[in-house]
This record gives sequence, C-alpha cells and structure tokens, in this order.
Amino acid sequence: MNIVTTIARVLLGLIFVVFGLNFWFNFIAMPQPPAGSPPALFFGAIYPTGFLAVVKAIEVLGGLLLLSGRFTSLGLTLVGPVVVNIVLFDLFLTKSFNPLGAAVAVFSLLVLYGKRENFAGLLKA
Repeated sequence: MNIVTTIARVLLGLIFVVFGLNFWFNFIAMPQPPAGSPPALFFGAIYPTGFLAVVKAIEVLGGLLLLSGRFTSLGLTLVGPVVVNIVLFDLFLTKSFNPLGAAVAVFSLLVLYGKRENFAGLLKA
C-alpha cells in the first residue's frame, strides 16, 4: 500500500501544481463554460474578485508540499477543501462526470488513508 500511496501523492501534487500554475501562465487551453450556465456564473463571481487567484496559490503550495513528501499532511490539509469543492462543482454545477475530478478525489482519499494516523486525533471525542 505504501507504493500506491506514494504514487497517488505524487500524481495529486503534480495535478495541483500544474493546474494551479496554469492559472497564471495559461500553457493548457481550458474550455470556457457556456455563457449564462451555472459554471460560468460561478467563475464570473470568483474570478474578478481575486478569490480564484488565492485558491490557485493554495493549490500550488499544497501541491508542492505533497510533492516534497515531507509535509504531506499539511499539503493534504491545504488541498482537501479544494478537492471537496471540485467534487461539489462537478456534482451540482456541471452535473456531469469529470474523470480528472474523480481521479483527484480518489488520489486524495488514498493519500489520506496512508496518513490516517496523522489525522486520527480529529476523530477522537
């Protein structure tokens, strides 16, 4: 399981670093949602306010921490809410299956399982 967790950690870190940096450097063309659609309205609210830039900075930082292997729990703590947001965005706004979003969720759960002892205190009464 250690090898699977390590592979999931590296892939998750790479995904967050690459797509986080893509926000500023635009090296991967991202399709725009149709005008007036819920995803377009969502991005219309968070992009001009600067909120998306903060989220992308957190993604890059969390991804780098995951890639380092030394601060995996901190990296997972930073990207955890982003992963939840990705899943909820896909479920409620696009109402479609996003393979990359599903992969991010699975990778996150695998890394969380591998570091479960670091998060065990959160579940104690």
